[in-house]
Amino acid sequence: MSIMQERIQKFGSFLSGMVIPNIGAFIAWGLITTLFIPTGWTPNEELAKLVGPMILYLLPLLIGYTGGRLVGGPRGAVLGVIATMGIVVGAKMPMFLGAMVMGPLGGFIIKKFDQAIEGKIPAGFEMLVNNFSAGIIGAVMAVLAYLGVGPVVQSLNLVLKTGVESIVSAGILPFAAIFIEPAKILFLNNAIDHGVLGPLGVEQAKEAGKSILFLLVTNPGPGLGVLLAYWAFAKGASKESAPGAIIIHFLGGIHELYFPYVLMNPILVLAVIAGGASGILTFTLFHVGLVATPSPGSIFALMAMTPKGGHLGVLAGVLIATVVSFVISAYFVKRAAVHVDDSDLESAREKMQAFKHVKLHKSISKIVFACDAGMGSSAMGAKMLERKLKHAGFDLEVVNYPVDQIPQDVEVVVTHESLTSRAKKTVPQAQHISVKDFLDDSIAKGMIELLQQAGTEKNSAVPEIAAGKIIAEVTITAKVLEKKNIKLGLKSVDKWEAIKMAGRLLVQSGYVEEEYIEAMLQREKDLTTYIGKGIAIPHGVNGAKEKVKKSGIVLLQFPDGIDFGEGTAYILIGIAGVGNEHMEIISNLAGSIVEDGGEKLEQLKNTRDVDCAYHIMTTNG
Repeated sequence: MSIMQERIQKFGSFLSGMVIPNIGAFIAWGLITTLFIPTGWTPNEELAKLVGPMILYLLPLLIGYTGGRLVGGPRGAVLGVIATMGIVVGAKMPMFLGAMVMGPLGGFIIKKFDQAIEGKIPAGFEMLVNNFSAGIIGAVMAVLAYLGVGPVVQSLNLVLKTGVESIVSAGILPFAAIFIEPAKILFLNNAIDHGVLGPLGVEQAKEAGKSILFLLVTNPGPGLGVLLAYWAFAKGASKESAPGAIIIHFLGGIHELYFPYVLMNPILVLAVIAGGASGILTFTLFHVGLVATPSPGSIFALMAMTPKGGHLGVLAGVLIATVVSFVISAYFVKRAAVHVDDSDLESAREKMQAFKHVKLHKSISKIVFACDAGMGSSAMGAKMLERKLKHAGFDLEVVNYPVDQIPQDVEVVVTHESLTSRAKKTVPQAQHISVKDFLDDSIAKGMIELLQQAGTEKNSAVPEIAAGKIIAEVTITAKVLEKKNIKLGLKSVDKWEAIKMAGRLLVQSGYVEEEYIEAMLQREKDLTTYIGKGIAIPHGVNGAKEKVKKSGIVLLQFPDGIDFGEGTAYILIGIAGVGNEHMEIISNLAGSIVEDGGEKLEQLKNTRDVDCAYHIMTTNG
């Protein structure tokens, strides 16, 4: 991969971190628009009042908030919203591009300010300084955004309008896609359609009874191709949200729904340009046009505005544009797909097989998670299972041990499938459950089902405990994780080199001796340290504890992922633990970054700010 391609991918990854969490808001706006505008399915003048404020204010502010949070944490989020407000006030078009600039910029500036005053605030004045600094900096940024960014976007709109007019005048219509499609992605579609092409199209329609200009912006094909590619080849939230966006875009005619998907991976602008150009060329060859601007730009509206005899040509143009856009988009989406470890239905069924032949006793009181060293994967798995059992009302002890040191009084043992035979030799009288992924939700679901079948009594006090803090948390402090040991935006390497990188960081910080690195590599040879959800926790074999000087962890972020065989890891957390000190530290990661629905984990995968990553790792809940 070239340096330029790598930079484009990283830029797209950062943009996706701002867009993906807010896709639901875009779909909500699209539904309201599709239903209630005057040309919608069920026009409603009152409810249609939601459309303008949502796209002008709500959606840009959400983008600004998320961008600020990615760069500067909670304070960055506040500054991102304030700065974004400066560009949306008074704007006559959606300022999404401006929000993607001002949100992260707000987070960056407040982060730098906080770094400059760190340790210099007198005791008792922290809240005063924090509040006033955010207010003053936010006010300045809002004013600068209002005076500076807004006019720049207006100027960009004028340049695009001029370019489209020139191409139309020159008679090289397919090349208009070079201007039109990028303009649409910047939410200038209405300005181009109604401000430039609409008036020109009306003049043509008066003379010829139709105009191809009405089809240039409203063709749903380019956007449909992009959304289909995401549905077919993407991973995670972008894949799951694509079908809903397809329906609203193609049938509802709200093209804005596909714009964020292109912004996630900016190189996809090539796909929509090619799709748009091929569609226009097809319309030209069939000599088709519309009698007026279709609003909204759904396939139904296009058909309704097509004069007799032109439907085949219009459908051909939409189809060709879709196919071309899909083929090109598929290539780039597959390359930049975010690989997550969400199992499909069949995989989930296979994992549940481990529980089918297990019969629990009603008196069960202890469950053991066991891994080779008992250092990381089992600790996280035990913590997560204990939390979920308590949420379900079962007050059971869930602990983790090295596979060769499982206590004899244990009743149920959960191990990786490659370690089950060893576990059975250690505690042959226990009931054994084999799994592939210690962080798999199927473990908790299967265990809860078994407990219910066994008639294990619930603790009525547990739900109240679960509503607050279930288990006392152990904060990851600066002694355990130093900011210098958080490395972000690293270039992908093979897993062995990645493990060595984590080991060298542990050595450099005085946590372990040099020989510990070989113990980490040996651990990976014996059993993968990939634990699921894009996380690997490389650490030494159990016999290497004598090489550990003090407990500590290091964090390495690989945005393009590391292939660990069992899955792709984007976050590597290297672990060194003296005695059992690290147990509480690493198990607390389950509460810090894994169990909040994935929001913190996604943020940790995408952030480029060390302070933000440190905040995620050291803040519980």
